[in-house]
Amino acid sequence: MPGLFIGLMSGTSMDGIDAVLTEFGPQPVLRQHVHQPFPPQLRDTLLGLNEPGADELQRAALAANALSLGYAAAVRSLLAQAGVAARDVLAVGCHGQTVRHNPRAGYTIQLVNGALLAELSGIRVVCDFRSRDIAAGGEGAPLVPAFHRAVFASPKQARAIVNIGGIANITRLPLHGPVTGFDCGPGNVLMDGWIAAHVGQAYDTGGAWAAQGRALPELLERLLGHEFFERPPPKSTGRDLFNLPALRKMLRGDERPQDVQATLLELTAASIARALDAHCADAVEVYLCGGGARNGALAARIAGLLPGRRVESTDVLGIAAEAVEAAAFAWLAQRTLAGEPGNLPAVTGAQGPRVLGAIYPA
Repeated sequence: MPGLFIGLMSGTSMDGIDAVLTEFGPQPVLRQHVHQPFPPQLRDTLLGLNEPGADELQRAALAANALSLGYAAAVRSLLAQAGVAARDVLAVGCHGQTVRHNPRAGYTIQLVNGALLAELSGIRVVCDFRSRDIAAGGEGAPLVPAFHRAVFASPKQARAIVNIGGIANITRLPLHGPVTGFDCGPGNVLMDGWIAAHVGQAYDTGGAWAAQGRALPELLERLLGHEFFERPPPKSTGRDLFNLPALRKMLRGDERPQDVQATLLELTAASIARALDAHCADAVEVYLCGGGARNGALAARIAGLLPGRRVESTDVLGIAAEAVEAAAFAWLAQRTLAGEPGNLPAVTGAQGPRVLGAIYPA
């Protein structure tokens, strides 16, 4: 189904909304990308909904409405910058904001009011992509490996795509055999939370604060001892497992904050490198995407732990690192409208391929 699609992504980092306008034809072309930060109050509300609390149903419903207003504003800004009318866009693919992810209990929650977003944007909306995969026995995530296969696979070299959002996930693109993928652990979620708590910054630009500290070996060992790292793929995770309260339980209490930040950077790099060595040994090329790809210290450390492999960002493959996930949900919306599966059972563990998403007409 060729044409223009919009993808909207607000990930586990909760730093804001990425919106992309993508034209699908023989090859996808990224026409425009905008990033819209979350207002602090909305971010605090969303963070609070990751844990049990009072009046959750109303708080979640109001947050979904506020998010949808933000998504609609991002769509308007995107269309204005691209010089495109809403009537020319076939659909908006919106991931929504994950506040709970518990596939073992059979559910996942991504906040968005699809009906409101369709009403405000005047464009058909496809959302709730994870639920059908979970209903089919899968993890519901990661869903982007199918897109990675479509746009980044090479007939000459085995590759791995590492998306470093709040959570890090890996897609293995072999020369032969099925594409596989899985969440491999925390990406930016712990680093972002720690620097916000101690410095008041949303994220550690370039890893500069982490560079002022040194990784603490004993703390790193405790963190890498989490049972999630030993669990075989397919697997997925989120703030349910990796969060500041859980981190603080592992601290003695006398650590320098910047040393903890350095340790968290090492945790992300080491867990990614270990997962690549264990499950993607054939991948001689590793491409980074997501916000973590812009953390120079983190990218350099990952490259240092992967000697003999080419490590670069997806920029060199034609899609800016920070736009890949949003583009993936534009692609997934296209698949939904075409009646084509959007999941990879080898990645999610679902019983088979499934058409994903719920459709809200314009």
